[in-house]
Amino acid sequence: MTTAVVGSLLSGCFAAGGSGSASDGANGADGRIRVAMMQPPRSGLSPLSDDAFKLSRWSTAETLVRLDRDGNAVPALATGWRQNGRTWTFAVREGVTFHDGSPLTAGDVVRSLTAAAQASPKPRILDGVDLSVRATDPRTVTVTTAADDPLVPQRLSSPQLSVLAAKAYTGATVNPVGAGTGPFVLVRADGTASATLDRYDNYWGGRAKAAGIDVRYVPDGTARAAALRSGEADIVEAVPVSQAGLLAPGLVTEVPMPRTNTLYLNTRKGPFADPALRAAARAAVDARALVTGVYENRADVAEGLLGPALPWAAELRQPVRRSPAAAPKGARITIGTFTDRAELPEVAQLLQQQLRAAGFTVTLDVRSYSAIEADALAGKFDAFVLSRATVLDSGDPAAYLYSDFAGDGSFNLSQLADPAVDKALAAASAAPAGESRRRAVVAAEAAVLATDAAVPMLHERVVQGGSTRVVDAAHDPRERELVTVDTFVR
Repeated sequence: MTTAVVGSLLSGCFAAGGSGSASDGANGADGRIRVAMMQPPRSGLSPLSDDAFKLSRWSTAETLVRLDRDGNAVPALATGWRQNGRTWTFAVREGVTFHDGSPLTAGDVVRSLTAAAQASPKPRILDGVDLSVRATDPRTVTVTTAADDPLVPQRLSSPQLSVLAAKAYTGATVNPVGAGTGPFVLVRADGTASATLDRYDNYWGGRAKAAGIDVRYVPDGTARAAALRSGEADIVEAVPVSQAGLLAPGLVTEVPMPRTNTLYLNTRKGPFADPALRAAARAAVDARALVTGVYENRADVAEGLLGPALPWAAELRQPVRRSPAAAPKGARITIGTFTDRAELPEVAQLLQQQLRAAGFTVTLDVRSYSAIEADALAGKFDAFVLSRATVLDSGDPAAYLYSDFAGDGSFNLSQLADPAVDKALAAASAAPAGESRRRAVVAAEAAVLATDAAVPMLHERVVQGGSTRVVDAAHDPRERELVTVDTFVR
């Protein structure tokens, strides 16, 4: 696609705006911010899905707790909490109103958290967690878990546990339009095309510096980069590495992130049900070639599932004892991946070459994520290439490891059901916060790696585009924040 064609596709895509006037864009701190995002919503912006992270990045939906840079739980809609065994008591912040004007109460918190706990499937932060929520008075909520859980506050920081107004909950759907508590109110959601947010002047945390946010979903990475280059977008999410080098240095920011590019191998059926063939696939993968050839050295070669964004993992990691490899002898495999992250199809092609050289017969199946996710979760591929955030929800990798590798994990692409892995994951999930939990997490990682159910290849970096007009956009390794109350355009 040429730049001219990309430009024509984007022409006018940020023209509509919200209730702010057309002149706002030139009014410095009162201007609207134009954002080009990578993936369109998958579930109508339901906070019970991964769409919750869009709501968080737009600062429209909020949680009881948030995480600081070190992953510690700090107050948000809750001002404080205390633990008594399996019960945690949270004080609900006073003076907060939803975007429809209704006041935040403990009852609202109970409704939102109960909807998440009873959802099917559950938000992945609640994998393996049985909790109940009740209001003890208008400003106090208790959360009780069936088993001891040292990470309840961190779990409640997940954007999938956002607290929304009563109007959001109608039947089986959750509609966040006009129902959040953040500095920006979602006033319009136009399906998979765009979203519009205006400043919410009654925000409890102070008046936002920008008048609003105009969001356009631009799955094509070249088009997103072109929108930044042409000045049609102020902030661009996930600039492809192939485009980053073509942009002026001042327009691109790189941040190491807890995201791992992994080859998941189907352990339940097909050739990779054989541990020796999984070992052969792992031995065939040349991660260095992927980093240099696909990511242009804007990534780090993986030594494990947890990368340099969690430096303690490397400090605690020990060598892993794995099964010996067998000759593939032409074993036929299909590798799936998706187009939404521009590098993944190229990664799959290079993997195809590497595995063919090792003796596999390899077919690729590449589609959009929305068209391939159900098949991947159903185990219809022999292998799947995924870019996966490892501490996205709780700031703690135990939740990611459980979700992806526990026998009852909700995102178990490897279809893994291994008693030793489940035991290690249970120990990691139950360990108290601190050094002992970190050791248990690394032990669980080792148990997963010993099965060769997943081949970690590289750790990505956040490559975010931003106009020189943008002030104080967030550069968040966890991809929870993007436009905040302090972000504006000159």
